[in-house]
Amino acid sequence: MKSDFIAIGDTVVDEFIELEEANVHCDVNSEQCTISMRWGDKIPFKSATLVAGVGNSANAAVAASRLGLKVALVTHTGKDSYGDEIIRTFKKERLNTSYIARQSGVPTNHHYVLSYQSERTILVKHEAYAYRFPKNLPEPKTIYLSSLASTAESYHDEIASYLEIHPNIFFAFQPGTFQMKLGAERLMRLYHRANILFVNKEEAGRILKTPELKDIRTLAEGLRSLGPKIVVITDGRAGAYALDKDELIHLNMYPDLAPPINRTGAGDAFASTTVTYLTLGMSLKDAMFRGTINSAHVVQKIGAQKGLLTKEALEELATKK
Repeated sequence: MKSDFIAIGDTVVDEFIELEEANVHCDVNSEQCTISMRWGDKIPFKSATLVAGVGNSANAAVAASRLGLKVALVTHTGKDSYGDEIIRTFKKERLNTSYIARQSGVPTNHHYVLSYQSERTILVKHEAYAYRFPKNLPEPKTIYLSSLASTAESYHDEIASYLEIHPNIFFAFQPGTFQMKLGAERLMRLYHRANILFVNKEEAGRILKTPELKDIRTLAEGLRSLGPKIVVITDGRAGAYALDKDELIHLNMYPDLAPPINRTGAGDAFASTTVTYLTLGMSLKDAMFRGTINSAHVVQKIGAQKGLLTKEALEELATKK
């Protein structure tokens, strides 16, 4: 079955651990915060919640499916109970699971999310799967690529080759931690092929190796010099920016509906919703606006997908702007 939207990237089970006690320390100059707990002690926690079938690309796939697109996910899991649960979750979300490779002897990715006062720190471990790009993958309208393991270096070349053979595919790239560590030069074919690139302000500085740089336009222009046609940079409560040709578009953060419960998945919701509406032919600014709405709803739930809206619900809110 041909898909409108194919997401590529690792999928995981997230275990959300809501802490009761911790200390947060923020550096005003660097805008960085750290969390500390008593070493060698027993630390109480409020709750632990297991959420299956998440990860940047999985979140994007679910968002696009709820917004009405035909969606497939290219990913890897282990042949274990967590992998079984992921497949069940994706089928409930009407995703095409034909391109999910399940590998014996390698566990399904399992991450731990330490949640405190609506923010979170994620303990990440990407398993070393035998990454192989699916043969004879039907050409979709859009491909959305995000986080993969550091062991997937050559896999990126397979993805780049597929995209180069299919120039009509709209390609969205949201680089994950290990992809940023690989460096823009190593992944230049993907940056150059990207129709749209999504990062936050700190990630932009990391990719460009200019962590001290704060000016959004300068960061966006630096990223666009790598090849993407459109560069989108999110900046927390300051909103989101997009450099499209010479125009720098800015959208405010959508107002919080209530104090956020957990911000996990907010960036994924914004990026994937924007890409979904671009796939449907909407203008960049209107697509981004809908991304801010979906992002605001995701942070009201535990997990990156529970708060994702259907197209009908999102459009009802968008028309009230």
